[in-house]
Amino acid sequence: MASRKDMRRPDLIVPYAEPAKDKNDGDMSSTMASTLPMAAIFTRNKMIGWVAVVFAIQSWLAESPEQRRTSSTPAYFQVGMSAMSLLVSYSSLFLPPAPGRPGMATGTEAPGPAPLA
Repeated sequence: MASRKDMRRPDLIVPYAEPAKDKNDGDMSSTMASTLPMAAIFTRNKMIGWVAVVFAIQSWLAESPEQRRTSSTPAYFQVGMSAMSLLVSYSSLFLPPAPGRPGMATGTEAPGPAPLA
């Protein structure tokens, strides 16, 4: 095996050149960091809120100077929105809904017990 001649030629080596990025390429991480907090607020789902926080912090830490210049909203705004989604998700723990407020019935509740005569 050692007697085989090396057929590689140094004059044929081509250095790697990274292809230019397309201007229409969207940043999926940034998109997730901006839409997940809204989904967490609408559904009041705590798990989606925590995922939104992780995506927002990850997007903020991975932000390049080019993204800073071209983005419509700063990354720390996305972190604030994700923190707000957590606040809304956990708001029922701190501000529980008032039981039996008048005018809040939807008409789909179970009927009450029959009155005794």
